[in-house]
Amino acid sequence: MDREQISRHAHADHPIAAPLDDDSVRHLLERGLSRGAERVLDLGCGGGEWLLRALTTHPRVRAEGVDISASSLAHARETARRLGVEDRLALHHQDAAHFASSHTFDLVLCVGATHAFGGLLPTLAAARKHLAPGGLVLVGDGFWERDPSPEAVELLGELADLPTTLERVVADGWTPVHGHISTRRELDDYEWAWTGSLASWALDHPTDPDSAQALETATVHRAQWLRDYRDTLGFVCLVLRPTGD
Repeated sequence: MDREQISRHAHADHPIAAPLDDDSVRHLLERGLSRGAERVLDLGCGGGEWLLRALTTHPRVRAEGVDISASSLAHARETARRLGVEDRLALHHQDAAHFASSHTFDLVLCVGATHAFGGLLPTLAAARKHLAPGGLVLVGDGFWERDPSPEAVELLGELADLPTTLERVVADGWTPVHGHISTRRELDDYEWAWTGSLASWALDHPTDPDSAQALETATVHRAQWLRDYRDTLGFVCLVLRPTGD
């Protein structure tokens, strides 16, 4: 079972691939879609959940998503057809870091996918290229709530604390106009959903050749979360405007 299959099973009960509940997602989209007729781009859209929610709640929004996962994009297309919004959704099967468009966007999203660009600031640099004048960026990334263990750094990379993260974003030419810090409940719910959904799939398919691997992956992930980073990792979503815009 490859990483893409693992992720699909792990997110079966939590289609937003980030520690955010439905209310938080709705409020963040409301901040980014104040007119209700924006053109939206999601860099690293996965199954397109952010875009599908934007399209179903705002009938004049048009959206595009970019991802390297063909199966995730196929899932997004099928869901869009079922919801009746496929005529307003364009999906691109390619590396989001190399995506080019003939037009700009009023809202550029990248939540939980900054690894595709090599970190938060490179993600913002990529988003800036696609942003229309007066547009907004909605980005979500991890931060350290307290000093991490070496094991946490090895698992999750070189993050900063929240004040330093914001200072770096501002120094890079952005002004935060809204934000959301995931609560402990959101963080825990996400991890329980990730590990629980994957483990449940394995137990429901005992004869599948990938069942043992899926159960072991869920077990290892749960132990790493509880032992290595549960008490140190936070997650923040920022709604940003270019400074001076």
